[in-house]
Amino acid sequence: IQGECQASTAVRYKGVLGTITTLAKTEGPMKLYSGLPAGLQRQISFASLRIGLYDTVQEFFTTGKETTASLGSKISAGLTTGGVAVFIGQPTEVVKVRLQAQSHLHGPKPRYTGTYNAYRIIATTEGLMGLWKGTTPNLTRNVIINCTELVTYDLMKEALVKNKLLADDVPCHFVSALIAGFCTTVLSSPVDVVKTRFVNSPPGQYASVPNCAMTMLTKEGPSAFFKGFVPSFLRLGSWNVIMFVCFEQLKRELMKSRQTMDCAT
Repeated sequence: IQGECQASTAVRYKGVLGTITTLAKTEGPMKLYSGLPAGLQRQISFASLRIGLYDTVQEFFTTGKETTASLGSKISAGLTTGGVAVFIGQPTEVVKVRLQAQSHLHGPKPRYTGTYNAYRIIATTEGLMGLWKGTTPNLTRNVIINCTELVTYDLMKEALVKNKLLADDVPCHFVSALIAGFCTTVLSSPVDVVKTRFVNSPPGQYASVPNCAMTMLTKEGPSAFFKGFVPSFLRLGSWNVIMFVCFEQLKRELMKSRQTMDCAT
């Protein structure tokens, strides 16, 4: 959101490390964990749906003639689970962004005192639909992320195993997840920046999502759409590695336990 406030007194952030140290010095180390409860609520409601349902929905889109899921089936599954997850998890996204963006340095006091206070104030001052503000750009962002992340990971893992570059184990999952994280960041960054600006904006600042994008373009130039690319990649890359490696291990253990139960019966 840097660039919205043009006041000369505004704190400026330069680079990933510069932003971390400036935040820690000016607002304390705990500022780096702003919006954590809402972030956890978002992952519980959002990630569990888009990832947990992916294999099941992929099987639904796979025709009886196909022995393995086609690229079209994978993309369709990513679109479906990503879209459903956004509509359910959008309020947590709005609150997370607002809490992360607010600062006591730019006003007499923060807009919200906590997570549930933010839910209440947004619902009472902006209406219940205020909790679903920015659903369109967030839906676009998450459809891009879901399709790119899951499909790229699947394709990379298949290519590495098929060409016997790596076995279907942790190193293969790690490399596939890292590549998926980079591709996802490249494609989703412009929509991500617009979504964050629009969700964080007070009522009336932007007439619409396209107006928000055009304002950014005219005032800050095309490079504004890739603000925060490095921290976004560090976030998505590390998230993908942890999520996919853990997911693969859990899936493997569940399959082993299911086979054991089948043998016992």
